[in-house]
Amino acid sequence: MGIGKTFVTTINCMDGRVQIPVNEYLMSKYKVDYVDTITEAGPNKILADADNAILVESIKVRYEVSTIKHDSKVVAIVGHYDCGGNTAEEAEQLVQIKKACEHVATWNENVKVIGLWVDETWAVNEIAWTVTVDEVVS
Repeated sequence: MGIGKTFVTTINCMDGRVQIPVNEYLMSKYKVDYVDTITEAGPNKILADADNAILVESIKVRYEVSTIKHDSKVVAIVGHYDCGGNTAEEAEQLVQIKKACEHVATWNENVKVIGLWVDETWAVNEIAWTVTVDEVVS
């Protein structure tokens, strides 16, 4: 890795419609060089429910590569409109995003976890809260 190269991480849906807007949003907001992208179909639901240990562990292993090897300090959990992997309505997906953020925040106390919602116009909306491990444990 080159000197001065910085990263953030997304745990995003595999849906190609959300990749570019999310990456552009994060690169602009956090002034980073790269976005590590961990994809699954409906990852907010997978991490909120946490009932598929194999998928959760797979996401966690990739998260650890990004946060350890690339020193990513911000991880975004993404949900989006018209998701094929998570057909829940927006209100339910927002709850799932928050629960997923709380889950992921327990993985590394030095990483900020944020929630993002991509709406029907493909605009990225940051959820009004962020989660750190201290907030989950207290």
